[in-house]
Amino acid sequence: MNDSGGRPPLPEKRSLHPYPGTVSATIISSQPKLLAPVRISSPLPAAKTPVKANSRKNHTLHKDALFILTQGEYAHVISEDYSYKTDSYYTILRMEMEGKRVKPSSSAVIDAFVVPICLERAKIAGIPVCKWEISQAYVPLPAILYGINYFADSSEFVTVYDNEAAKEAVRHITNKGKYPFCYQELGDGAEIFLYNVIFGKTISPHLPVIEMAMWVYDLFAIPLMQMVLVRMGNTYSLSSLSFVRYSQLQEGERTLLEAHISHQEFL
Repeated sequence: MNDSGGRPPLPEKRSLHPYPGTVSATIISSQPKLLAPVRISSPLPAAKTPVKANSRKNHTLHKDALFILTQGEYAHVISEDYSYKTDSYYTILRMEMEGKRVKPSSSAVIDAFVVPICLERAKIAGIPVCKWEISQAYVPLPAILYGINYFADSSEFVTVYDNEAAKEAVRHITNKGKYPFCYQELGDGAEIFLYNVIFGKTISPHLPVIEMAMWVYDLFAIPLMQMVLVRMGNTYSLSSLSFVRYSQLQEGERTLLEAHISHQEFL
């Protein structure tokens, strides 16, 4: 297959006080300078880091916390893991079955974290993506490798530069040859960058990253995710999307997400 273009019952609910007539929320339980982007529609500022109301440490983003942020007719489900059969997935699915408007959709969280599907949807939407192939054994060098079996996690990619490393990586991600895998060949000089995206925003000041974050959020509407970008020359391409644990967020990113949850930052 070829791209020629390129978890158990829900916890007890606790409500936050909403701003009248605007937004409500519910609690259910290092980058180098980049070159110019492939396309820039207009100069865009980096996301501003909101100022916290007090200096005490905010413990809102504890492990496995799940939030529902409501604005207008849409409910935004915020989680650090949208995997199939998790609390967040079933929350989204239940809301859809109740006829509620919810973001992200259950189909979006499935598609976004399966690398080939993610890249095909992004390509159709006009987002620059890495060329990819599905293989049982063959790997060009150098390359990025992703598992695509039921247990695969798109955040666990491997970059290989020699045959021995490739052989070991393939053995691991295919469970000794039981499943196929996805590879993306890397050209000479290719660089890989990881950025966290919060409601389509990133604390990066670089325009290529800012725009890519907006494009990806517009497509999948996932409040919290990580994107892997590959740079070749001054061309930037999406390699994958993955979940982000709250503990992995930088201080400015935590502040930005907390600001959304506490209504200091509006969608």
